[in-house]
Amino acid sequence: MNAPVRSMDLSRTLSLPIEGMTCASCVGRVEKALKAVPGVTGAVVNLATEKASLTTSAPVEHAALVKAVKDAGYEVPASFAEPAATSLEIAIEGMTCASCVGRVEKALKAVPGVTEAVVNLATEKATIQGAVEAAAVMAAIENAGYDAKVVRAATGTGPAETDERAEKKEAERRELTRDFIIAAVLTAPVFILEMGSHLIPGVHALIAATIGMQNSWYLQFALTTLVLFVPGIRFYKKGLPALWRLAPDMNSLVAVGSLAAYGYSLVATFAPGFLPAGTVNVYFEAAAVIVTLILLGRLLEARAKGRTSEAIKRLVGLQAKTARVRKDGRTVELPIDTVISGDIIEVRPGERVPVDGAVIEGESYIDESMITGEPVPVLKTDGSDVVAGTVNQKGAFAIRATAVGGDTVLSQIIRMVEEAQGSKLPIQALVDKVTMWFVPAVFAVAALTFAAWLYFGPSPALTFALVNAVAVLIIACPCAMGLATPTSIMVGTGRGAELGVLFRKGEALQSLKDARVVAVDKTGTLTEGKPALTDLELAAGFDRANVLSLVAAVEAKSEHPIAHAIVDAAARENLSLPTVSDFVSVTGFGVTAQVDGKRVEIGADRYMAELGHDVTAFSAVAERLGNEGKSPLYAAVGNTLAAIIAVADPIKETTPAAIKALHDLGLKVAMITGDNKRTAKAIAERLGIDEVVAEVLPDGKVDAVRRLKTEYGKVAFVGDGINDAPALAAADVGLAIGTGTDIAIEAADVVLMSGSLQGVPNAIALSKATIGNIRQNLFWAFAYNTALIPVAAGLLYPLYGILLSPVFAAGAMALSSVFVLGNALRLKAFRAPMQGENGAEPRRQLELVPAE
Repeated sequence: MNAPVRSMDLSRTLSLPIEGMTCASCVGRVEKALKAVPGVTGAVVNLATEKASLTTSAPVEHAALVKAVKDAGYEVPASFAEPAATSLEIAIEGMTCASCVGRVEKALKAVPGVTEAVVNLATEKATIQGAVEAAAVMAAIENAGYDAKVVRAATGTGPAETDERAEKKEAERRELTRDFIIAAVLTAPVFILEMGSHLIPGVHALIAATIGMQNSWYLQFALTTLVLFVPGIRFYKKGLPALWRLAPDMNSLVAVGSLAAYGYSLVATFAPGFLPAGTVNVYFEAAAVIVTLILLGRLLEARAKGRTSEAIKRLVGLQAKTARVRKDGRTVELPIDTVISGDIIEVRPGERVPVDGAVIEGESYIDESMITGEPVPVLKTDGSDVVAGTVNQKGAFAIRATAVGGDTVLSQIIRMVEEAQGSKLPIQALVDKVTMWFVPAVFAVAALTFAAWLYFGPSPALTFALVNAVAVLIIACPCAMGLATPTSIMVGTGRGAELGVLFRKGEALQSLKDARVVAVDKTGTLTEGKPALTDLELAAGFDRANVLSLVAAVEAKSEHPIAHAIVDAAARENLSLPTVSDFVSVTGFGVTAQVDGKRVEIGADRYMAELGHDVTAFSAVAERLGNEGKSPLYAAVGNTLAAIIAVADPIKETTPAAIKALHDLGLKVAMITGDNKRTAKAIAERLGIDEVVAEVLPDGKVDAVRRLKTEYGKVAFVGDGINDAPALAAADVGLAIGTGTDIAIEAADVVLMSGSLQGVPNAIALSKATIGNIRQNLFWAFAYNTALIPVAAGLLYPLYGILLSPVFAAGAMALSSVFVLGNALRLKAFRAPMQGENGAEPRRQLELVPAE
């Protein structure tokens, strides 16, 4: 029988690389085309990464997306033009007989792109081969009346994909380098022949006396033609079709500007009779230099873009490419993408762990600093979890793979960084609106410039009209506008990844800088998250090691968390525990037992009073512990009061400096916790926390966040537990401690991999630096165009006799993009408020240094 059909959430995010975009107007056009595809609910195109991030509400044909991009005048790389052939393994629930199997197989084979589908009733799984999206397959199964879940699929960015992308970018840079060199070599004689005649006395006469001016024009024509239609052909292939579609872009500006100068020069050279007297001049050098300089700008952009994604390259570089897997009694080295969950993998000294797993034999110390930020290697023994990308030290061990491919922690980190780098910030909205109309507006300004100079300009009016119109077209390139935001985001989020701060959502990069209050959970955020022995004060005549071993021996019989903390303390001091007998637990009071012939009693003050022990000797210590929010316990050995003990959740070593750093950034710090008020207030006083909200349930934390918003403004909440997830979602920005629960991390906007509060001031400072950098870029891009378009149009000529040559316009245009990219790359040198020793990353022994 069929299982009932259930509704299925088909919303998902797709990524599609785009080729041929050169400016912000290209971005707007591609986004508009993709949003028009049925099923696509959102499209964000990033000029710097050259990728489109698509949100869909239903399965979307890959071919439809590719067609939309091509119809807009751009390309999808050949390797992505068709969805990659994949092997999917789907778990199916609800099948009861062979007819169910046939029904599911028929439904699967009807999905476009599926080449083979095999359903197994015994295992209740389907194996699908072909170029198909998982969502489409699962939708078909759901529509057939069964429930489906992906068991295995290739996901995430792997080394092979990254290498392929890097090779392609390198090939593009090599092509640009070659074309620029060709253009520069061919342009140099043109520039010398024409501009030399105007700038250097005697050159004009020398040319006239040797080859002659007409022959000079013929030579310029030949060389310029080669420049425009060999290395410069890219501008016409892209720009002219875009113009014909009434969707001009930056290539269109270059194409029209250079062809106008070239066409005018052709007429002046070969048919001068068509031009009015006094206007017969050639501008071959302007056309050639424009193309050469813009090729130079493209080359510099390509190199700078490569540097903006170095963080991803370094993260991917942490992934192992092969693994030694035990198969049929022997060990074989296999590509990492063939390893499956459950495989047994051997790891040798000095190697990176290839996949997430659990140790099943051997032991070794592993450097986990890339994940936790802790520089001290961690001992891994039987049963210990290990993470892909971490570095084994001197031992050898074997692990059972628990997460492979895109499911590993490292792959998830890479995916988070990629998604953040490809995101679009709210600040970009204005840029998008402006740039969609910018290029058509520039054409309008150029046409008005031409008409105004032709009608009002001095003789030769046609020459002035042409030169100034071309200058307007060339100088108004919107490349800088399109690159202003995404390049800063890429470098900023990449720098954050290096500092252990992962922005899961790009919007957080903008909103975090506006936070006025940082609200923090206590347990696991300010503190270590587990009880530990913090105080052991002895009565006269007692030895610490002896008392601790006796108390730990008794507490080892108890299941109470406080008991575990005392036992752990004894283990850390390598104390052996004596034999215990006659153990008795008195609920709510304490415990008692016989140890080595001595009676040992442990409990609160009321238990000691009941047993006849006077605790006044420890009254001063008890008062101090109470003020610190600790509940003291007492221990009596042989009917004599021996010690006062306190167990508490200790504050992390990095917390005080982190709180101070937040105060130095001008922020208020609030603590929201479910713990009792006395403990919370004691910790708040020790740390200098401004406000305390204690004894609240998860919904109470949400109410507290809302109240802080109303009272102070934007709130950033930091937490690590399941009970923090609602508050993380309710805050303007949620920051999850990376060592916390998956639910907390999913609810957060930012993940702090260090596992401590030290990442919060670093994240806020990085947010401020990145948004400041974006504003600098946008100011430069907009102010530059606003100021220079009128200059190019000739606004200064009536007052000062100043005109902007198209050659200088081309140079200035290239400079604008290079400036924006160079400014964004300054974020790579961002200095975090909390730095490590010798200025190293905050992944070492942290200390507070003044913020720059």
